[in-house]
Parts: sequence; structure tokens; C-alpha cells
Amino acid sequence: MTIREKTEQWEQEFLSPYAALSRDSKGRDQEEPPCDIRPVYQRDRDRILHCKSFRRLKHKTQVFLTPKGDHYRTRLTHTLEVAQNARTIARALRLNEDLTEAIALGHDLGHAPFGHAGERALDLVCSEGFAHYEQSVRIVECLEKNGRGLNLTWEVRDGIRNHQMNTKAATLEGVIVRYSDKIAYINHDVDDAIRGGIIRERDLPRAYTDILGHSTRERLNTMIHDIVNQSLDQQEIRMSEDVEYAFMGMRKFMFDNVYTNPKAKGEERKAQNIVKELFHYYMDRPELLPNEYVERMWQPGETQERSVRDYIAGMTDQYAISKFQEFFLPDSWKS
Repeated sequence: MTIREKTEQWEQEFLSPYAALSRDSKGRDQEEPPCDIRPVYQRDRDRILHCKSFRRLKHKTQVFLTPKGDHYRTRLTHTLEVAQNARTIARALRLNEDLTEAIALGHDLGHAPFGHAGERALDLVCSEGFAHYEQSVRIVECLEKNGRGLNLTWEVRDGIRNHQMNTKAATLEGVIVRYSDKIAYINHDVDDAIRGGIIRERDLPRAYTDILGHSTRERLNTMIHDIVNQSLDQQEIRMSEDVEYAFMGMRKFMFDNVYTNPKAKGEERKAQNIVKELFHYYMDRPELLPNEYVERMWQPGETQERSVRDYIAGMTDQYAISKFQEFFLPDSWKS
């Protein structure tokens, strides 16, 4: 019996009856020989962790554009916090921790430069629209590894695609990531907003903090414990009514007071213009795209617009700025 088979047997004996077992996966689009050490979801986690798109997240905006200081979250640190929250919940509920972590690490791979500002800009200029969760799936299916994709299991791709609040993943592990994503960004964005002088702790509505807690640590502890307590040995992942009320209220407060606050987001229109101008520039000059993107636009089912969208969505903030400067600023104006 291989190490992988022993691990799969352990899952069968120890994990919750509601867990997604590695041996029961719906599999990959292209069949592969199994690893002798790692079950399929652990293998997926490793593939995401080692891919180029994951590494680029360290230079992509979370909320604050070019923040002054090293302690603000990036898209990468957000992803790591989501993964940690999700692993904690999955382990407590005896669900599949490897599947949960793989979904968490891959859920934001498709984010454009400049965070949601870049996402909105691409959505406006692309005839097919743009959504980061769909782009994340596109990355792992056909953009990574020079067009070969990562060939991930169906369950991981489903969890990545359905981590939004208005959709639901097919596995409990995917639902955990959906909650963990919101728990992470609400709490760390409060922390960053306080650090940036956008809000103060005492500005947070008492109706919500009296339930969730009066510090980032207390709020994380409350939400994670609540999900574990409400979901233990259940066939669904849920929060209690009062915690979910405060959770959704805090989320709305952040949208009203931080995510649309001119002090935090006043530069977003400039960032959106960078993305839009780059899109139009490459649409007029597709020969300037890297060879792999030029070649892909001629493949069945692909278009020039998709190749341009893929290339721009994969850019880091700084790379997008440098290309904008290269194309649109006189040499004497460049810093």
C-alpha cells in the first residue's frame, strides 16, 4: 500500500461523512497516473502554490493602491489569510483540509491589477465582460504552464468558481472558503483602514461589534468559532442568526465607508484608465502581445479580445504602470 493509499484510507476512517474524500473526486479533465505520496487535492494545492499566477499576487492590490508602508495587505497576503481561516474551520469540522486549502489558494488567481478597480475596468471594455473568479478558473484550466493549464480536479475548480456570496460550491469545503474569504477581507480591511486613518475602531457600529468583538482578533475568533459550532456534524456550513446579522452589517459598513471612501479609493479612476488604455492599445496592436497570447487568439474558440484580456488581467500593478508609461508617456517624463 502506498503512502497516498494510506492517507486516503485515513480520510475514509477519520473525516466527517460529509467531507469530500480524495478517492471520490470526479477527477481531472486529462487523466494522470496517481502520485504515490499525495492524494489528488494535496497535489492540486501544490500546483497552485508553485504556479506563476500565484507568485504575482504579491504585487497586486488588495484594497489600497500603492499604500505607504509595508504592513498593508496585498492580494497574496489576503489569500494566505483566507487559507488559514479555511483550514482552521475545515480541520475543526473534520472536512478535507487539502481540498479547502487548494480552493483558498486558487480563489483569487484571476484578479486584475489594481484589485476590483482593474476588474471593473476590464468588465467595462470587454464585450464578454470580466469576473475575477471566472478568470481564476481560466488560468488553472488553460493559461498556466504555457497553455496547458494545471489540470486540477473538478472539486477545486468548482470551489474557485463559486467563492462569491451569490453562488454556492458543490462541496462543504468550497463553502468554507466562501465564508473564509469574506471573514478575512472584512477583518483585515478594517485593520488596514484603521492603519491608513480612514476609520477608527470606535467608528465601527456598536450593534455589530458588541456581537463580533472590539478588535480584529476578537472578531476573527467569534466568526470562526460560530461557524464551527453551528456546522459541526451538519450537512451545511452556516453562521448563527445574530453573528450573520453582524457579519453582513459589518460588510455593508465597509462598502459604505471604506471601499467607496475617496481617501482610500480616490486614485481608482486613474488606475481604471490605465487598464482601459492598455486594453485599447493592445487591441489596436495585437502583435505587441507575447507570442503565447498571439498564438492562442488563433486557436478554436479563442479571440483577440480574450488574449488581450488575459494578458492585462495577469499583470501586476507595477507592470501595468510600466507598460502604460512605455506606451503613453514621453521618455523625458518617465520617473
